[in-house]
Amino acid sequence: MTYLAPRQGLFAIILLVSFCLQTLLLVISTDQQLSKSRALKGEQMVAQLIDEARLSLENKDRVSLSVIANRYTSEQDVTRILIKDNNDDILVPVGNAPMQQGDTIRQIATKGDAVIGSVALTLKDISKGEIIAMQWPFVIGMLLLHLLLWLIYGYLARPTKEQINAISRDISELHREQFRQLDQRGSERDYDRSSYEDDRRAADVEVTQSTVDNTTTADASAAVRTLNIHGAVNSYIREHQGATSADADTRTDTEHDSDISTDISAGIKDDVDATSKAESARHTENKPSETSHNQNIGKAAHGSAHLSATRTFDSVRVQIVFHDEFNMLERLAPAQRLPYLALCTQLLNQATTELLKQPLLLGVSVINEPSFDDKGASVLLKADNSHAKVALAGVMLGKLYLMLNKIIHDKHIELSRFALPAKAGVSDDAQSEAMMHLLHGIGKKEQMLILLPNAGLKQISNHVQVQSIMRPTTVYERECAIFEGGNDAMIQRLADVRNAVLMVDNQEASYS
Repeated sequence: MTYLAPRQGLFAIILLVSFCLQTLLLVISTDQQLSKSRALKGEQMVAQLIDEARLSLENKDRVSLSVIANRYTSEQDVTRILIKDNNDDILVPVGNAPMQQGDTIRQIATKGDAVIGSVALTLKDISKGEIIAMQWPFVIGMLLLHLLLWLIYGYLARPTKEQINAISRDISELHREQFRQLDQRGSERDYDRSSYEDDRRAADVEVTQSTVDNTTTADASAAVRTLNIHGAVNSYIREHQGATSADADTRTDTEHDSDISTDISAGIKDDVDATSKAESARHTENKPSETSHNQNIGKAAHGSAHLSATRTFDSVRVQIVFHDEFNMLERLAPAQRLPYLALCTQLLNQATTELLKQPLLLGVSVINEPSFDDKGASVLLKADNSHAKVALAGVMLGKLYLMLNKIIHDKHIELSRFALPAKAGVSDDAQSEAMMHLLHGIGKKEQMLILLPNAGLKQISNHVQVQSIMRPTTVYERECAIFEGGNDAMIQRLADVRNAVLMVDNQEASYS
């Protein structure tokens, strides 16, 4: 039987890492060499371009400059040429790929001591794929070499017959040692079992003896109690005989015995009634605690049902509040606060309108007309059918407004105007009040909290990533999640809607 070399898979991983490192080093070294040669070539081209275009640059002849620059853009490495005059005004921008990244070489054109303009030449970056394509013989050769090393290792490192026999002997010795240990453990287990049986028998004897002792003690107590009862009856009879000796002639012995029996029965009945009343009092004392315990259990079950992860919903409420740590909005004059709130309201309404135009959110509609006040704003979205993704619409609307508010906030701060950051919360309508408490309690700036049942989380699971709250202190904090990020498709869709909202706002501002 042929055995494989030991750890052949690990050796293959090592060879693969070695091949990747060598390829990476090849790409880096080739890139450095090409960058140096291209930089020298670019400087020579800029110097030559300035010599040819000095007269045209001095006269600001755009046609001649364009003709001269077009000859240089025919080079494969050149992506853009920008010629400016001495006032830094652009005379000729030439290039068919102005947005392509690359190294830019700038040089000032002079005539004597006077500056007549400047020339900027951009060279195209060489991609790593082009470098690998240029060095493909080396890459293929290294791959074949590493494959050959792996095959040689697999052939030479196979165990010999002597090594296989030695391994078999070691395995046999190991099995025999394990069997000896199992036999020792079995004997120890039998000894422990016999000791346990002896201890159990002794315990049974002790229990039997204690039971007999308890029975004897109970019998003695019963006998003493019987003697006491008989003594009381005898003393009562003697007292009754002394008290009734005057009329013994008028009463018969039968009537006397009947009276004694009646009195004894009444006494026994009184004792039984007293015992029953004591037992009833003990049961009555235990009932309040049991009642309160059952009430607590009922309340806990009601709270769990109210926040059940399987609860149904058909509407989602998006709540947006300002992150106002120092209550600046209350101290702001109405002449500045009211226009700012109106701007936020217009931004939210436009964002809602543009977002619900997306085909992904077909079947979702707005119930209320949101408007901002000092406490924020609230948008109620409703699913018109069972296929509408109302939870995803709420999350996208909250994130969209946070993106828009950040742009407005940064622009206002840049212009030294008043603005506040925002935070958002998305929940089903039944948990809107709890979400408001969470926003004011644990919500952070530019953050979005999500409190949805399992059906809502399933709607957004393919589009966004969420994370749980660290060290929750309440049930709502344990069920709440924090928006962490979205996939590329959703982020791109939100960016397009954001740009559409801003373009609409800019057009309205220009019309006004």
